[in-house]
Amino acid sequence: MPPCTISPKSFSRACPPRTRGVGLYAVLLPTPLAWLRGVAAIPHAVHSFFPQYFVSTRGLIFFVSVALPLDTPIEFLKGVGPTRAALLTQELHIRTVEDLVHHFPFRHIDRSQFYAIRDVDPDAALVQIKGKFIRLDSIGDKRATRMVGVFQDEQGDVMEVVWFRGITWIKKSIVTNEAYVLFGKPGIYRNKLQMTHPEIEKASEFAKPLKGGLEGVYATTEKLKARKIDSRALRKLIQTALPEVIGTYKDTLPAYVIKRQQLLSKAAAMQHIHFPADTSLLAAAERTLKFEELFYVQMRLLKVRANRNETVKGLVFEAIGEHFNTFYNQHLPFPLTNAQKRVIKEIRKDMGSGMQMNRLLQGDVGSGKTIVALICALIAIDNGYQATIMAPTEILAQQHYASLFELLAEMHINVALLTGSSKSAYRKKLHAGLENGQIHLLIGTHALLEDKVKFHNLGLVVIDEQHRFGVAQRSKLWKKNTRPPHILVMTATPIPRTLAMTVYGDLEVSIIDELPPGRKSIKTVHRFDSHRLQVFGFMKEEIKKGRQVYVVYPLIEESAKMDYKDLMDGYESIVRAFPQPEYQVAIVHGKMKPEDKDYEMQRFAEGKCQIMVATTVIEVGVNVPNASVMIIESAERFGLSQLHQLRGRVGRGADQSFCILMTGNKLSNEARSRMSTMVETNDGFRISEVDLKLRGPGDIMGTQQSGALNFSIADIVRDTELLDAAREEASYIYDNDPKLEHPSLQPVKLHLQQVMMRMPNWARIS
Repeated sequence: MPPCTISPKSFSRACPPRTRGVGLYAVLLPTPLAWLRGVAAIPHAVHSFFPQYFVSTRGLIFFVSVALPLDTPIEFLKGVGPTRAALLTQELHIRTVEDLVHHFPFRHIDRSQFYAIRDVDPDAALVQIKGKFIRLDSIGDKRATRMVGVFQDEQGDVMEVVWFRGITWIKKSIVTNEAYVLFGKPGIYRNKLQMTHPEIEKASEFAKPLKGGLEGVYATTEKLKARKIDSRALRKLIQTALPEVIGTYKDTLPAYVIKRQQLLSKAAAMQHIHFPADTSLLAAAERTLKFEELFYVQMRLLKVRANRNETVKGLVFEAIGEHFNTFYNQHLPFPLTNAQKRVIKEIRKDMGSGMQMNRLLQGDVGSGKTIVALICALIAIDNGYQATIMAPTEILAQQHYASLFELLAEMHINVALLTGSSKSAYRKKLHAGLENGQIHLLIGTHALLEDKVKFHNLGLVVIDEQHRFGVAQRSKLWKKNTRPPHILVMTATPIPRTLAMTVYGDLEVSIIDELPPGRKSIKTVHRFDSHRLQVFGFMKEEIKKGRQVYVVYPLIEESAKMDYKDLMDGYESIVRAFPQPEYQVAIVHGKMKPEDKDYEMQRFAEGKCQIMVATTVIEVGVNVPNASVMIIESAERFGLSQLHQLRGRVGRGADQSFCILMTGNKLSNEARSRMSTMVETNDGFRISEVDLKLRGPGDIMGTQQSGALNFSIADIVRDTELLDAAREEASYIYDNDPKLEHPSLQPVKLHLQQVMMRMPNWARIS
């Protein structure tokens, strides 16, 4: 007799989990009944797949109502079915019952209180009124453009209710003089109280919320709403599912953490996040679920770091030799700041520890990150290894190459440049020099990632403005040696502390929080287009002093016709206001050939022209100490971090520098907030915190990184206190029991394994 196998999928079809209760069901199993009779293993086999089922030896199934498995496909939940399940998966990524009950409400509304029309404040957020429609009128001739109803409450007062869509459904569904409950936003139109597109429910079917009156509001989509799956429908589905699965939720956090952090049990938190008995239990549920989510994020990052330190053996750079000492003592162009010295010590310690360095270096524009990177490269070279610096743009790579080549001109160090525009003959020579070890330091762009680029002995990888590279791109560099090189990633876009703790939590972090001596703070002002003549006058005053000026236009897409027109119109107006031969104006944009772009930039760098009109190609890579004025046109179209980067192009000399933000007169509240932040502070970290609040973490990190921040309930902008607490508890556990061997930590260990399997490897650098 062949062995009996029962697939979970076919068994679910035979007796889907939507059948509840206790009973006896005759089910045709995918095995002949003759095989089943007398086979004692069958009940146990089926029960292992489906704990809620028991199979008799005669092939009959006894169904016992117990907790529904969380991984039950959503189509088997009562009220869903295949069509709705496909929509929920497509629109909200809800595939299982677990996905559904973890679709948390984004806010709660009070449905316990009813208002009389005479007591309604037209400025109130949302109100609930009981009454009846005494009239419904279609407004419009052949085709109704809107529906207006007159709604009367129990006191006899009336107000208007207006619909601009769904008019056919309203005509069919609403019956005059029948009792309804309306819930919506009140307003005033032509001195009359009015409500537009309220939620409507028959008074006889009105489902009173639980004690406390709080009702969750769930995110949905227009496509789902069109198929009658709105917030209310989702709430009903969750109301069906939650009692079936609540018994499967067990606490995974240690008991002492739950007590110390004053958390609810997981089951209670799940109950009260959806159907809170009162506001205090809602707050406790939110705190519990947010803390748990942040705790496991931190545990995961600590585990990744610990695993890397255990499994990846780093190159040991013990020597501080001739190149380092010669450069430091004889060729250093300026004294290092205390912050630079501190960071170099941290990096030296990493590179000599025997573990692979994985460090993030943050420092504002002009803080001296490049010189730190060079000194670290010299340590690698002194130990017989090569180093490479990868930059996001050709301009920045050329800038690095020019400055480092000049600094190392009197030393026996071979520095090379590789970009997309490097010629074939040059590349062949470069490839040979890399493979035989003659090239010590390679500067380049994405061209470094090519398979043809092979090193003799790569020991240090420095990635500048690392947020512009995807993880897959970066990973190619550290595979260019048999043993992973040390990694230093640098950014001039300060990362908020909370973001660093979640996205970059597996990296060590160094911060250069001190500008070189002699630098003056840049004065920033906001001016409207109507002040343009005054701004031109100020530019002429600065040029008379021998200074130079940047005028930057937004060019979000290099091919965008509107942006290009803005740039050319601006260039022509500046040429008219600053005519030759008294003034020379350069122009740089992404459509130009690289050699033309370089020529214009070189003219500006050498002081042969006073004004450079450019797009954001000069955001990184141009270092002209004599430029003292940065004018940013249409500044409202830039994000805060980009504005801060552009401002950092000036203020590189000893003279007072200025940044002028030009905008139109009509600004959104968010744009006004960005302008005022730029005017108020030069602190990059303060700016990054405001940017995080305005734009959200996904936008700041860019689409390549946004998957790292898809929290189901936590918010790293608002929940900084909880993040600190979660980090502290996770660190305490790892410091005392890194392998999670204590019996009380077994639930943590098991849940962490599931988290590690489920989550993408967000920010791992090596």
